[in-house]
Amino acid sequence: MRIGIDARFYGPKTGGGGLGRYVAELVTHLEKIDSSNEYVLFLRKENFHECRVTRPNFTKRLVDVPWYSVAEQRVMPQEIALAKVNFMHFLHWNVPIFSRTPFLVTIHDLILLEDPTSAHATTRNAFVHGVKYAGFRMVIENAIHRSRHIITVSEYTKQSVLKHFRIKPQKITVIHNGVVTPSEGGGVSLRNLGVVEPYVLAVGNRYPHKNLEILIEAFAPVFAKHQSASLVLAGRHDVFTERLMKLARKLGLPEHAVRFVNLPSDDELGALYRHASLLAFPSKIEGFGIPPLEAMSVGTPAMSSRASCLPEILGDAAVYTDPDDDDQMTKTMLTALEDPQSLQPFVERGHERVSHFRWDTAAKQTLETYLRFGPRRL
Repeated sequence: MRIGIDARFYGPKTGGGGLGRYVAELVTHLEKIDSSNEYVLFLRKENFHECRVTRPNFTKRLVDVPWYSVAEQRVMPQEIALAKVNFMHFLHWNVPIFSRTPFLVTIHDLILLEDPTSAHATTRNAFVHGVKYAGFRMVIENAIHRSRHIITVSEYTKQSVLKHFRIKPQKITVIHNGVVTPSEGGGVSLRNLGVVEPYVLAVGNRYPHKNLEILIEAFAPVFAKHQSASLVLAGRHDVFTERLMKLARKLGLPEHAVRFVNLPSDDELGALYRHASLLAFPSKIEGFGIPPLEAMSVGTPAMSSRASCLPEILGDAAVYTDPDDDDQMTKTMLTALEDPQSLQPFVERGHERVSHFRWDTAAKQTLETYLRFGPRRL
């Protein structure tokens, strides 16, 4: 078979966080296990050279169009047709409506449908946002109903798809993400990042569903008691970051109490994970949730909300809190700072939990899905 993969999200820096990691790891591990089928990887200019192929059955094709754009809808169908693939795997829901090539799609989450706060999070005016949201509904309806098969990264997302769309459960296969142990972080100076131990760490984007406002509110009494401690938020600096900064100032938290680390490198992120007293993940909704598992892999305890897929993914290895209960979060952060030994059982269970999530397994299951549901010829 000749398989096309829309890899334009390849890499965390280009594709952002979990989605960029998913694309990069899946492509890398498919290359390791499959020497029989041909693959065409559609990439953007930003990640074309970052994606390095080593096998002759993998080729790269430059399609430098932004996702969620009119150009994506116009150009991608032409490029896919020219590549003469038997079918496409779209690794996100942004499937071109006018493409007639058979396809599979991975749905990571339906946050824009499930969480009203994120659905309305925008810097655009109401009319423009309304048009974009209508476009999103049209595109995702196309992806769900026209796909030959759907992969979701959790059982929670599968059930979410079934709740919102009238399709049969057997059209969906759950394939969990893997976990990559963060870099050793050797040679990284946390002080150069403006970070001083002890600190509580949060990793990821700052969209409303990440629930970082309540985390900052929960940290305020922690700082009042331990003024050497800080809350470190590692991710992309954006308009939502500005809102969080304003909230911290409103709560009377000085700049050194809440640190914002913009786009840390892999080494910097590895150092941040390894030296944190606690990883905080207070999200109201997620499709999978990689940061808590990454923290567990290096022996850092994780505090997670008891919401959406997170109990499914993290099992008994996380300290759970209600996503709306700042008192619970405050108590857990104080415990991590004052009595870290009491969290050691979670650290031990975390090491075991991480072993369940492997990218080579995810790639193997994805290849099996290709062979079962992908058409074998044009």
